[in-house]
Amino acid sequence: MEIRFNTMIESLINSSLSKELITIILAMLPVAELRLSIPIAITVFHMPWYEAFGLGILGNMIPVPFLLLFFDWGSKLVQKVPVGKKFVDWLLKRTARHTDSIQKYKFAGLAVFVAIPLPLTGAWTATLLAYILGLKFWPSFLSILLGVIGAAVIVTILTLLGWVGAGIAIAALIILAAIGAWKL
Repeated sequence: MEIRFNTMIESLINSSLSKELITIILAMLPVAELRLSIPIAITVFHMPWYEAFGLGILGNMIPVPFLLLFFDWGSKLVQKVPVGKKFVDWLLKRTARHTDSIQKYKFAGLAVFVAIPLPLTGAWTATLLAYILGLKFWPSFLSILLGVIGAAVIVTILTLLGWVGAGIAIAALIILAAIGAWKL
């Protein structure tokens, strides 16, 4: 799966599409989101940071209203197929692990969850959390937007720091992994 994803990203980057459109498309992708689009826009496309920042936020937010509005309908449709039901059940169960802190802090918790630029803590997962918790559309949308802006600030700063930023990101991931292992 990872090889296909990398090939897809490479093909997109090398396509004849404009660098702005590629940045928006990359930011729309689940898992990658703006954690991938902003660094590529700045380092590969040599875009000014503020342009990469804005396009990353825009692209990351495009799927959010559709996910918030239509997840219930879409998941019911997908669950009509046995493989789809297994996938939706797995996705909801996996996402539900994050509900405790979000439920405690509601919309502020949702914003902070999205703002921490780690894999599976982005806008896509946040929309699933909002669905699981039955949160209303506009407060969820605004919380996710604030979180996306926070994540964009962090990712942009780390990208502009170059190797120092990469070192900080790796150190943070190691610390978080150690904390996660220690809790287990």
